[in-house]
Amino acid sequence: MAIDDKDIIRIAPKPMNRLESVYLPELFRGFGTTMKHFFGSFGQGKLSRTIQYPEQRRENRAPEDGGMEKSTFRGFHRLNRDEEGRVKCVACMMCPTLCPANCIHIVADESPWDDREKYPKKFEIDELRCIFCGMCEEACPVDAIELTTEYDIVGLSRQEMVFDKEKLLSIYDITIDKKPM
Repeated sequence: MAIDDKDIIRIAPKPMNRLESVYLPELFRGFGTTMKHFFGSFGQGKLSRTIQYPEQRRENRAPEDGGMEKSTFRGFHRLNRDEEGRVKCVACMMCPTLCPANCIHIVADESPWDDREKYPKKFEIDELRCIFCGMCEEACPVDAIELTTEYDIVGLSRQEMVFDKEKLLSIYDITIDKKPM
């Protein structure tokens, strides 16, 4: 199938003037933006996003615009509990299926409770492998997994940073009263 000449639209670009052809105004404007960000990073001005950790913590930082700030920050995971204190997860396998880092491992078992079919017998997240994308949180149909504001958990070995079900539930107990960022 050939294209007819009448179907082709020829567009001629507007010719550049003498100043535009040298690119100097855009070059200086770009250099000015670079210098503004470079010198703004030294102080505590509007451009500076540097915090003095541990004296200054992320959750104590005031929003820069004075209003409500929508943060894209994601910290460590937690497993939520239901009203009866049980693990809220129903072992649907949505989070390990969607995880791009393949860091979530679940072993499902038949539930001892009447309100669900399955529950996680084993639930592990390798926090060192995780990229904190939040896809597990979005995929969960029962809001069982959640990313918290905790970011300063330290492990002395790789195995300490593989969070099992008990550790994820203990993070829930610690962070339940804290409001999200």
